[in-house]
Amino acid sequence: MGSKQRHDFDYIVIGSGFGGSVSALRLSQKGYRVGVLEKGKVWKTTDFPKTSWNIKKYLWMPAFGCYGYQMLTLFKHVMIVHGGGVGGGSLVYANQLLTPPDKVFESRDWCIENAKEKLMPHYETARKMLGANLSPQVGKADRLLKDVGLEMTGKDTFHKNDVGVFFGEPEKTVSDPYFDGKGPDRTGCTFCGACMIGCPVGAKNTLDKNYLYLAKDLGTKIIPETSVTGVRQVHGGYEVITKNTTGFLKKEKRYMAKGVVFSGGVLGTVKLLSECKDKGLLPNISDELGNFVRTNSEVLIGVKSNDKTTNWNDQIAITSGIYPDDATHIEIVRFNKGSDVLLNLLTIMSGGGGKIPRVIRFMGNIVKHPLRFIRLLWPLGKAASMSILLVMQTDRNHLKLKFKPRWWRFGGKSINSEIPKGFKRSPSFIPVANEAAIRLAKKMDGIPLSSFPEVVLNTSTTAHILGGCCMGDSKENGVVSNKGELFGYPNLYVADGSVVSANLGVNPSLTITALSEHIISKIPEKG
Repeated sequence: MGSKQRHDFDYIVIGSGFGGSVSALRLSQKGYRVGVLEKGKVWKTTDFPKTSWNIKKYLWMPAFGCYGYQMLTLFKHVMIVHGGGVGGGSLVYANQLLTPPDKVFESRDWCIENAKEKLMPHYETARKMLGANLSPQVGKADRLLKDVGLEMTGKDTFHKNDVGVFFGEPEKTVSDPYFDGKGPDRTGCTFCGACMIGCPVGAKNTLDKNYLYLAKDLGTKIIPETSVTGVRQVHGGYEVITKNTTGFLKKEKRYMAKGVVFSGGVLGTVKLLSECKDKGLLPNISDELGNFVRTNSEVLIGVKSNDKTTNWNDQIAITSGIYPDDATHIEIVRFNKGSDVLLNLLTIMSGGGGKIPRVIRFMGNIVKHPLRFIRLLWPLGKAASMSILLVMQTDRNHLKLKFKPRWWRFGGKSINSEIPKGFKRSPSFIPVANEAAIRLAKKMDGIPLSSFPEVVLNTSTTAHILGGCCMGDSKENGVVSNKGELFGYPNLYVADGSVVSANLGVNPSLTITALSEHIISKIPEKG
């Protein structure tokens, strides 16, 4: 029997987020038989919990029997908020579809010559596929953010963001408005604010409503609740080793394919490739793997309002933003009323920098404001009064993820963060962010907030982890080529956030989609 006949698929895509979904559709359109392996579950509109307090449905903690779609990963130097399930991060992202500033494309970290010129057509494709448009509304918090921007800069940098939401008429279901009737029916947004908990009406343009939906119609097979434990090169292609994610018994199953696209996000892809390299399955992967991991130079802070008469949750998750300086973008973020779980990561604000450790300043603030601190420990009712400030920068800074033995694993290895010597580390304190929060708190009749990991552990916090499989012109300075192909391994590609080679200063979903469009466009049609 020939190797071609033994292939279960022409291409296997690992992960179904922005990169994996693009890969699935475009490879199917090129005539390939495609299988998508996703460790998370399938989520229908009616499956999502009403609030984040339905922990079993909301959080991903398999060790505790929780198979939700919201994931939290804590390393020594960074805490990462990310999503999973069929549709990947689109299930929990805040709908943002932004193009980075021009200076991002001019960075020497990109390995694509004339990056902006070459990628812009793919950005336009991504915008169309994801249904980018502006919200017809802004909320009170957005208007106050605009005032903060004016105070800080003397200029009006306030803008609405492009978002992937079908607005239409609230709660009215219509035939597919995006793909000439080839997509699913859609229902208009109700502005309930539950975008990051799971859209309860189906207005959010998650990937199962565009790329994945169309890919399935072309024959792509999506296999959920399946974790990939290894990929090895064999005669005529690659063997992908898997086990089921859910259930008591973890059965191993193997698939054969001509090629593989790694699209598990930074944490999934870097970990899997590190394991494959360490076990000798793919021993020639570049030693650059895990280098130049970026947090989008983010901090997550907030404001708690004492104004109980204002509805702070009456919009989509994010509507707008400001630029307090050339390197910084700030957005107001909302959860729907009752979805307080992640907001318990916020506490009283503490500054950073200088000789006094931040945790000491934090303890001093507790002594100064004991009642304020104690009140913030109450876990309920926070979403009704809190607004998050998502602060992103284009600064050059990064971390490293390394696969190494840890004593608590009794000799076993795991992914861990490190600060690279001679480079600027990703921030846990951004002064302009604190200034914006303090100003906004005054306007909201409230108090500014910092995140516990940042003030107690000096740990960066990000919802947008990037890098780790950066592009290069050889394996000496990159993990993949500018076509996304792993050096030394034909038909092995990486198409997800791990190939992003810079802090974008804006939400990265559109960029990941566009980069993935670029990568898969380089694969020829099936002969």
